[in-house]
Amino acid sequence: MRVLAVGLALVAVSSCAVRTDQIARDPGVVRMALNGWVGYEASAEVLAYILREEMDYEVQLIRTDEQPSWQALDQGVLDVIVENWGHEDLMELYGPEGNGTVVDGGPNGNVGGIGWYVPGYVVDEYPEITTPDGLREHTDIFRTAETGEAGEFLGGAPGFVTQDQGMINAFDLDLEIVFAGSEASQITEVRRRYADEEPVLFYFYDPQWLQEELELVRVDFPPWEPGCDDDLEWVPCDYPLYDMNKIFRAGFVEADEPSYRFLDNWTWTNGQQNDVARMIADEGLDSEEAAEIWVHENRDVWESWIPEGSAGR
Repeated sequence: MRVLAVGLALVAVSSCAVRTDQIARDPGVVRMALNGWVGYEASAEVLAYILREEMDYEVQLIRTDEQPSWQALDQGVLDVIVENWGHEDLMELYGPEGNGTVVDGGPNGNVGGIGWYVPGYVVDEYPEITTPDGLREHTDIFRTAETGEAGEFLGGAPGFVTQDQGMINAFDLDLEIVFAGSEASQITEVRRRYADEEPVLFYFYDPQWLQEELELVRVDFPPWEPGCDDDLEWVPCDYPLYDMNKIFRAGFVEADEPSYRFLDNWTWTNGQQNDVARMIADEGLDSEEAAEIWVHENRDVWESWIPEGSAGR
């Protein structure tokens, strides 16, 4: 049976208290973070389905934002984050050089890229707009009633990884960030403006199924180099590429249960994630139903993720 928690209560733990990561827990239950974008949901639901149906685990999908997910691992409330976008500061705090409560679980196979995008029809009219200089000359086309004399930069959720204000400052762009509030709200707004061929400049990323539906063009900033984003108030470069990884609770790794070894074995591609995400977000399928369809059609992909001798435990 699938369990979905919509809230997350973190407990305060003093430095002299017993580490909650070490508190005994039911090895038949896997507690997985469910962060707020559909690609993550696609990964989590597929893994949860296989853990339940093929390996006889109970899976709790706990809906929470990115940073609280790390806090929950630290405090023993969660076992795994399946798609991490960087967060070197949190690894320093909670990883082996800090609290020692989380472990880098290695790549999940997805390569993530964050950037600034405009629709193709905007580029057709303003070809130079895909450079910082060209964008600076045409920020006025993105003005809205909310932003007044400044152009609008449409963000996603405030909790997403972002360096946008630092880029606005460094490239002297007359833009104001307006957060859509969530991935779903942002996509709805982008699709509305796209249908009406209205100008829109927005934060977006890959893997993302919408990239395959709409003609979107990424603005070409100077490439990321180590250190160029150290000061988030002044970022004269683009976003880095992310080889996305898994983050495990240290005690989950130490227990070395088949559930951990399964998640450790798991990797898949951007395209495979997008296949499931599209069923959820574009075709309107329930996320568990989309996962079931993908699992039934792709046994040759996921069978090798299951540790030998652990199917059905």
